[in-house]
Amino acid sequence: MKKPIIFALDDDEQVLRAVTRDLKSEYRKTYRVMSTVSANDALEALIDLKKKNEVIALFLVDQRMPEMLGVQFLAEAKKYFPDAKKVLLTAYSDTDAAIRAINDVQLDYYLTKPWNPPEEKLYPTLNDLLDVWQLNFQPEFEGIKVIGYQFSPKSHDIKDFLSGNLFPFQWMDFETSDKAKEIAELHDLQPSDMPVVSLQDGKCFKNPDIIELAMALGLNAHPKDNLYDVVIIGAGPSGLAAAVYGGSEGLKTLLIEKHAPGGQAGTSSRIENYLGFPKGLSGQELTHRAITQAKRFGIEFLSPQEVTSIAEKDGYKSLTLGNGECIRTKSVVITTGVNYRKLEAEGIDSYTGAGVYYGSSMTEAQACSNKEVYIVGGGNSAGQSAVYLSKFAKNVYIVVRKKDLSSSMSSYLIDQIDAIDNITLLGHTNVTKAIGENKRLTALELTCNDPDKVREVPADALFIFIGARPYTDWIELGIIKNERGFIETGRDLTRYENFRTIWKKDREPFLLETCSPGIFASGDVRAGAMNRVASAVGEGAMAIKFVHEYLSEM
Repeated sequence: MKKPIIFALDDDEQVLRAVTRDLKSEYRKTYRVMSTVSANDALEALIDLKKKNEVIALFLVDQRMPEMLGVQFLAEAKKYFPDAKKVLLTAYSDTDAAIRAINDVQLDYYLTKPWNPPEEKLYPTLNDLLDVWQLNFQPEFEGIKVIGYQFSPKSHDIKDFLSGNLFPFQWMDFETSDKAKEIAELHDLQPSDMPVVSLQDGKCFKNPDIIELAMALGLNAHPKDNLYDVVIIGAGPSGLAAAVYGGSEGLKTLLIEKHAPGGQAGTSSRIENYLGFPKGLSGQELTHRAITQAKRFGIEFLSPQEVTSIAEKDGYKSLTLGNGECIRTKSVVITTGVNYRKLEAEGIDSYTGAGVYYGSSMTEAQACSNKEVYIVGGGNSAGQSAVYLSKFAKNVYIVVRKKDLSSSMSSYLIDQIDAIDNITLLGHTNVTKAIGENKRLTALELTCNDPDKVREVPADALFIFIGARPYTDWIELGIIKNERGFIETGRDLTRYENFRTIWKKDREPFLLETCSPGIFASGDVRAGAMNRVASAVGEGAMAIKFVHEYLSEM
């Protein structure tokens, strides 16, 4: 936490040096001491300090100054730091003005010059005032602040990006938060500027795009080199494991992620069946550990950045990024995972990001406090989100087409859900329509398997966890996929009639190798994958073994 500030102001440089010396001598371990001879400069400094989220504990100000009287300065300073203690330094002739200031600016004390010795005439008074200030002081959140409208899709995207990339932030609804209005007034922000991201140094970004925000936060969106041993596309559990093993085994490794590390697993509130963690761990915790481990082995991490195409020439692969840059690599591991399938129901697209969310339950959990929340989906991700959201929401309803969850969800999660009073399972039910007002979701139309049973229910949020659609549309190069878009690898490729026209190596493809030599697929994006975190991690590690074997052929 930043040290609070003691701010001294006196137009007499000799007096200011003396008081600054005495203040630092006594308080430098607990407070920062700032001082200036100009009242106008001091007011400018206060605005800058306020923008940077600094805190002033005490003002020690001379009364007679040419630019303005000390009482006038304290009246202005109170607008920015109303809780700071206020002390006037006066000559004997100014004591009447100081006494009047007690009522005018809620002056806490006045001291007459000279104050020697400070041990008797300065420190006891200031100590008492600072003790009282500390008792009432509530430190503000010092990190990133996001100000916007709760049901704005752009606000949701920014919150989701920050959360996924493990940046702590404080959300402020511009319509309801007094603090948000204070920041907006300080920075002269208009409603059209929302959402706004305020950084710790006080800099504000108005309606930023994700790349702009990422660069400001120190993320790397541009590759440092032109040629790598292996490029891993996608930073889910499989990609992170591949990065750890690639880096630890001496390969020049680049990991590229278009949104946030962790993939779908990274958004999980609790993973309880991962080996070695008997009490479970969150997806964010697992992601943080893996990213830290991979970087320790020297891998380069590019995020947020998207690969839009792969080409091949003379055995080298060329990757084109979303910003037009090109990267050359000897091998590629595709670990782009899957996206949640869109819910085909009337009105869903109209309220996506404004009450309707795909995944993202952790991002919007606080906004669901004492609300009616619906979840569509019967897999583990849906179950974990239901358990997590039940801590905030008034009621959570799980909507599934089947009778119950037994065929799609782990039994430990079903047991947890059964034990939570405010979670209700709605079996044999579909969401057929999303209804809203003022550009936000307010209700859902639910249809039972019997078409005659249709009802409308109030709903504040809908979280969708249905199906698995592989993120492979961008992949060309003749790479063989199955009818659902998952990438075929290894021996399974031989089932396809066009395989031999594409594959020109004397050997058979390695277990995780695609029909293009040196391009591998692992994790949920691969046809036949087990869709478990542990198996994805195992495949990521295995992919690097085959990368080594492929590189030995070059």
